[in-house]
Amino acid sequence: MTPPVRVQAEPFDMGHELNAFAARVAGAGAVVSFTGITRDLATGGLAAMEIEHYPGMTESALTAIRQQAMARFGLADAMILHRFGRLRPDEPIMMVATAARHRGDAFAAAEFLMDYLKSRAPFWKKEVTAEGSAWVEARTEDEDALARWSPRD
Repeated sequence: MTPPVRVQAEPFDMGHELNAFAARVAGAGAVVSFTGITRDLATGGLAAMEIEHYPGMTESALTAIRQQAMARFGLADAMILHRFGRLRPDEPIMMVATAARHRGDAFAAAEFLMDYLKSRAPFWKKEVTAEGSAWVEARTEDEDALARWSPRD
């Protein structure tokens, strides 16, 4: 069986990953997936995105957020797949998939995982252009999206 959390340099096939995930959650009722594609964030001339991480620490952090999503949304299963290394524009960079009895929980869990990945996952991204390279800064919108999952008093 494929591990539910993977961090890898190799490209992945979205269809294959989703089919494999769906096959192991037969009877769940709802399967939701999201795949992020490398895109040009600011400059209009992206040559590549370089993604760094600390092996071991990254997998541990992603495993913890997966377990939190499983419990919070009553999931049958969840998968997180994220690439690192040098990626070209329009390449898949990451994928999440969730399975639950009901679609609302599956959709919410996928959004929860995505918001976490954008704001807290221990990856560092650098945009490479013809003019040079620059680290991608945290964005206020991503922090705001993550804040909606905080417990309310």
